[in-house]
Amino acid sequence: MIGLPSSVTALLFDLDGVLTSTAVIHSQAWKQAFDTFLQTYPAGDATQKRPFDQNDYLQYVDGRSRDDGITTFLRSRNITLPPGSPNDGPHDATVAGIGNTKNALFLDILKTKGAQAYPDAVAYLKAAQEAQLAIAVVTSSKNGAEILRATGLESYVQARVDGLVIAEQGLAGKPAPDSFHAGAKALGVAPAQAAVFEDAVSGVQAGHAGDFGHVVGVDRTDGDTHRHELKQAGADVVVDALTELLDPR
Repeated sequence: MIGLPSSVTALLFDLDGVLTSTAVIHSQAWKQAFDTFLQTYPAGDATQKRPFDQNDYLQYVDGRSRDDGITTFLRSRNITLPPGSPNDGPHDATVAGIGNTKNALFLDILKTKGAQAYPDAVAYLKAAQEAQLAIAVVTSSKNGAEILRATGLESYVQARVDGLVIAEQGLAGKPAPDSFHAGAKALGVAPAQAAVFEDAVSGVQAGHAGDFGHVVGVDRTDGDTHRHELKQAGADVVVDALTELLDPR
């Protein structure tokens, strides 16, 4: 009924871009934070100062932890920054400064514009719940609890491994499989009994590397490029909407 191998008893969902529209908000917040930094970076040349775009988001940031996304993107521009301190802000040229700026922007946009769960995701979660499958959210975002509350998805989720949990437990971020393994453990299942749902290349790579029972790539972009990248990263199947997996009968 839910389009997965019969051996799968638990579902591990990434949040932003898979279940909720918040990937768009993350992308907007990252762009504002990075563009502000790049415009004021004193040592930067024209190539380094080129505005952050959607391809940068998908290739270097999407699915990764906040700090890893920052360092990976900056590395692509041949920029290295010190880690900084937890209270750094927009005027501090540090990884923490950019990260804190981005998070403040994200929360402001979330509060102002709100966020929605994708209708196809809600339909799939309902079907999974009716099939008595265990459900967890595994996200690099440190705002996982806020997003679940804002989108009304809390009632479907039995376990949450988010950026705060990843930091507390010292887990390696995606593309390492550690966070998904933690999600499976929280639901009391072996990785082979769990399916991973991801829209990010790094997340699909994590699912593939973790020997999970099934890896579903979710492509909510308009072109074929990202679909191909998800498949190349190890997705067993790639869908535009989760309802494509449901048995129409």
